[in-house]
Amino acid sequence: MDRSDLARELGDVLWYVAVLADYFDLSLDHVARANVEKLASRRERGVLGGAGDKR
Repeated sequence: MDRSDLARELGDVLWYVAVLADYFDLSLDHVARANVEKLASRRERGVLGGAGDKR
């Protein structure tokens, strides 16, 4: 797979994410910000490469 193929696949993923967010009335901005905060917290706690928080 080359970069242009990857870009097309990522575009499809973004479309699916946008459709799901719209369906559940979620702001993509809010989702992205919350994820950045979650990952920053994991980094600060030294568990960024771990199994996650709610699994």
